[in-house]
Amino acid sequence: MDNSALLSVKQRFGIIGNSPLLNRALEVALRVAATDLTVLVTGESGVGKEFFPQVIHAHSSRKHNKYVAVNCGAIPEGTIDSELFGHEKGAFTGAVEARKGYFEEADGGTIFLDEVGELPLATQVRLLRVLQTGEFMRVGSAKVQKTNVRVVAATNSNLMAAMADGRFREDLYYRLNTVPISVPALRERPEDIYMLFRRFAADVATQYRMPAIALDEEARTMLERYYWRGNIRQLKNVAEQMSAIEETRNISAPILAKYLVDEVVSSSPSVMQSAKVEDVNYERELLYKVLFEMRNDISELKRMVGDMYGRFSSYRGETPSPSGGVALLPQSVQVPADSYVETEVVDEQPREMTKADVQREQIVKALRRHGGSRRAAAAELYMSERTLYRKIKELNIEE
Repeated sequence: MDNSALLSVKQRFGIIGNSPLLNRALEVALRVAATDLTVLVTGESGVGKEFFPQVIHAHSSRKHNKYVAVNCGAIPEGTIDSELFGHEKGAFTGAVEARKGYFEEADGGTIFLDEVGELPLATQVRLLRVLQTGEFMRVGSAKVQKTNVRVVAATNSNLMAAMADGRFREDLYYRLNTVPISVPALRERPEDIYMLFRRFAADVATQYRMPAIALDEEARTMLERYYWRGNIRQLKNVAEQMSAIEETRNISAPILAKYLVDEVVSSSPSVMQSAKVEDVNYERELLYKVLFEMRNDISELKRMVGDMYGRFSSYRGETPSPSGGVALLPQSVQVPADSYVETEVVDEQPREMTKADVQREQIVKALRRHGGSRRAAAAELYMSERTLYRKIKELNIEE
């Protein structure tokens, strides 16, 4: 597709970036816009999925008709059918008059169903009927109505897993997924991160009439290598925070690092803690903690067994009693010295694995698997190269 067409779309909708993955998603949106095919936009929370249905509608034959955006996850389950398909007067308590639903309002236009994976199963059946036949009924009515609506849906959840769990209908999934568009996560388009940051910083500076913040080279590298679990939304939040809080307008890496630290808090008593984490995902930290506890339990069991054997070996001529103590053998009973098998028992407390031990082991294994490549090891461990360098130095790892 002509680059000028993509540039025009980006300028019109305020889309920033030149990543090949982003450009590919926009190209698919522009090509499918001329049709009436249903589109499913997928991607993590905060990647900007809401721009794609707008692009599709604006470049379709329906552009002069209504565009209705609905957040399915924000509507209570008890009223979702009424919101989408309307209701008749007296259909339920509070229905003092008849009301059109979104599908009726958007007739001839486009309806965007955000967080479609949150729809209850009963509503999914109604939605499937609309997609297949264009027919629906208001809540409390037996009259079938028709609508001509282009549906674009979006989700950040795994619909395949939801289907396996019985939470999402398979027939509806394939009906929605006629044309899939995958919006890349921010960490998959590192070349766009600094460009986005500068835009957000400039917007804050213009709005509040202050000089825009700028990053030095080291801070920029840190910014581009950060994991960005919250994607563009998190990046914008960081830019706004630093613009408002920091007195200096020249941001160094140590200053930026203060805003790139996540607090991991678990409500489980066994892992109740507040830990500072950089570029390491939440699930990995929980897994580490479980491994620590399992290792500690095993170490305690080994210690108990070692103590028991130590007592047995130190009391020759004595035997363990059923109560766990030591009972002396009668003097008349002579036990030959050679009846014992000499076993060396090291009465030493097994050293329990610490978090540093586990981190050291994980880093060493990752480096070995990738032939010493820090970049590849950092990618496997979900951390930036800068964080990996620091960990190698802190943990005294010899490469």
